[in-house]
Amino acid sequence: MKKIIYLLLIAFITSTGCRKIEVDGSYNNNPDDNTESKILEGRITSNLTLKSSNVYKLRGLVYVTNGAILNIEPGTKIVGESGRKGGLIITRSSKIIADGTAEKPIVFTSEEANPQRGDWAGVVILGNAPTNSSFNGQQGIGEIEGGINNSDGLGLYGLGASSNPADNSGILRYVRIEYAGYAFLPDKEINGLTFGGVGNGTIVDYVQVSYAADDSFEWFGGTVNCSHLISYKALDDDFDTDNGFSGKVQFGIALRDSSVADISKSEAFESDNDANGSQLTPQTKAIFSNFTVVGPKHNLSNTGNSLFLAAAQIRRNSSISIHNSIFMGWPIGLLIDASKGYPTDNNFSTGLNVQNTIISGSTIPVQYSASVSAPTGATSASVLEWFNTPAFGNTILNFNSDLKMPQAFNYSNPLFNPDSGSPALSGASFTNPSLSEFVNVGYRGAAGQFDDWYKGWSKFN
Repeated sequence: MKKIIYLLLIAFITSTGCRKIEVDGSYNNNPDDNTESKILEGRITSNLTLKSSNVYKLRGLVYVTNGAILNIEPGTKIVGESGRKGGLIITRSSKIIADGTAEKPIVFTSEEANPQRGDWAGVVILGNAPTNSSFNGQQGIGEIEGGINNSDGLGLYGLGASSNPADNSGILRYVRIEYAGYAFLPDKEINGLTFGGVGNGTIVDYVQVSYAADDSFEWFGGTVNCSHLISYKALDDDFDTDNGFSGKVQFGIALRDSSVADISKSEAFESDNDANGSQLTPQTKAIFSNFTVVGPKHNLSNTGNSLFLAAAQIRRNSSISIHNSIFMGWPIGLLIDASKGYPTDNNFSTGLNVQNTIISGSTIPVQYSASVSAPTGATSASVLEWFNTPAFGNTILNFNSDLKMPQAFNYSNPLFNPDSGSPALSGASFTNPSLSEFVNVGYRGAAGQFDDWYKGWSKFN
């Protein structure tokens, strides 16, 4: 009888607890078992489904390789194992299908009982779409930041002359990513969610990144289109674009913690063509519309962390455009920076636009910066005049209260809907040909008076 009890006990112990999915994509226990947690480690080389009945731990950097597809069921929770700097990397030609629902979002988060930003590495998706990066003399191929690359080249993105703008890396829909990111080296960080050469066959919709230890979202090249993005209390930038990213991104929110900013200076938008501000192509020329980015300054008298810089810093020969948006409570609203590389303001005539956008509550609404002397003759006054071009439909408000969005600075229960009478409820325009594929709405910012797309599946504080 004692022997039977002992055998039953052993069977119980081995059928519960933590399971390891091995580096070759196989696993030493049935992944369909209803277990407490399973460990993901090394490389996943064949198709694998993560079940919502389990919790999965990322032990170190986990690579999806060999064209494998990682399916993640709605409601699944994936955590970075404590102390292991776990991360998930989808390599070129592999896919992630993380297709959650509003009722059952997929959550990547920390394992810690008292989680902090940087508890784990983050999610990285690498594809075969064009980029202006180079690696070992190969133009159009880049090495993603963060110490992710290895001797097999699993951290590379783009395919040079063979790159495919329509490349498909899968689906991210109704996904939250929390407490991710870390600095591998200065300016070589892993973000909450990093895209490298991701193509426009990929679906990215309803994604929130919270408490990132670097940027919330960063795109290195690629053409992927995104919508309904939320950045909450990031350390560095909310939306960072580099190395030829040319996607279309509509409906987004950033809410900052006024006390937390990065030594590199924090912005909502930071955009470079590349690190040198060169004229390499494809040029960074992403198009954003209907964003509400809430900075650290509820009132003009608020100071917050001195490392906050601007709602949008467009620099180093970037040619991104921002339309129908709200910059709310930043020290500087729009900063056109020509201090390095080919002068960014030369792009005013070739695609760089900020139109039908509201800047409110900024000490300096618009500023121009150059290293020693303005190479194009531009000044802050002339760039302000450009911003105020009547046909551009932009608005500068002295105070955030003029926007009539009183709950936008409520960190634990924010509302991004303008009240009745707000100037944000009108003034949007989609006549610019570059916006032909965007959803045409009448309001400026992320939401109209009654829109609730950011509620329910997301989490604040």
